[in-house]
Amino acid sequence: MNPEHASASPGRIVLLTTSHRVAPGLLSWPAWKALHDADQVVCADPAHPQLPYLRDAGVTVDEAAPAAEELVDACAGGRTVVVVATGEGEPRLTDGLARLAGSGRITMPDLELLPASYDLPGARLIDLVQVMDRIRRECPWSSQQTHKGLAKYGIEEAYELVEAIEDGDRAELREELGDVLLQVVFHARIAEEADPGEEGEPFSIDDVAGTIVAKLIHRHPHVFGDDSAETPEDVKAHWLRTKAEEKQRDSVTDGVPLGQPGLALAAKLASRTRTAGLDVELPAGEGVGYELLALAVRAEAAGTDPEAALRAAARAYRDAIRAAEGHA
Repeated sequence: MNPEHASASPGRIVLLTTSHRVAPGLLSWPAWKALHDADQVVCADPAHPQLPYLRDAGVTVDEAAPAAEELVDACAGGRTVVVVATGEGEPRLTDGLARLAGSGRITMPDLELLPASYDLPGARLIDLVQVMDRIRRECPWSSQQTHKGLAKYGIEEAYELVEAIEDGDRAELREELGDVLLQVVFHARIAEEADPGEEGEPFSIDDVAGTIVAKLIHRHPHVFGDDSAETPEDVKAHWLRTKAEEKQRDSVTDGVPLGQPGLALAAKLASRTRTAGLDVELPAGEGVGYELLALAVRAEAAGTDPEAALRAAARAYRDAIRAAEGHA
């Protein structure tokens, strides 16, 4: 280190960090000002995505990776050096600067950490899409999967999510939500490869998100429009009205998936019937199926989810079995 710099103004080091999830060039105003005002701008990565945009904006960037002492020397005389950080945030450089500061041998430049771009909420979803793209290309198993082949996993993950909710396990809930989200991203990635002549038009995860965004806005006129809703019942009425307009169904039973668990199916049909104001007698018949149907309709009318109620009872039964087996 040059001893002539020891008593001079120590200058300033600005460590500029950016998010790879934000389009290159979309930097904050303080970041652009620091870049234009700097005496020197350095970047250790010649392939850094920001470099073409910085140069287009008239910022001269030196492709260099100065050591901590070299960087301190470059700041001598009150100079400002901006370091455009790589994805790791330059730990080698910051560790070196920390060791110099701890040595007490020199007066250190002012050190500023300046985030030039920030992740917006949901930014990690971009990472998920990118990871899924790579897995789909390079994994021998994932690259061969189809919508039909994955269908069973969607059902399994949904059940595991419900179990985490009913158990009140927050850590498990977080993980299971991720597993369900993976199914959405996986199916959307497969759909991008659809043959328009055989499988319908391809669509992407952005199309999936765009569809649900449009649907949510349309079904919430009390939030995004001029309608008003003061109670949850008002909101439900809005939802059912707009849903009916969208679907244009001939029957209240249209759109009810018949492949769902029996109690859930019975409760859904009962809910549709009650909401439509229809007076429909339960079919007469003998056997446990008709008894379960009647119980499910009664539970729905009372505001009880029969599937959840049966699962709770089944868990109590499981605990009784384990107790009989001598388990703690």
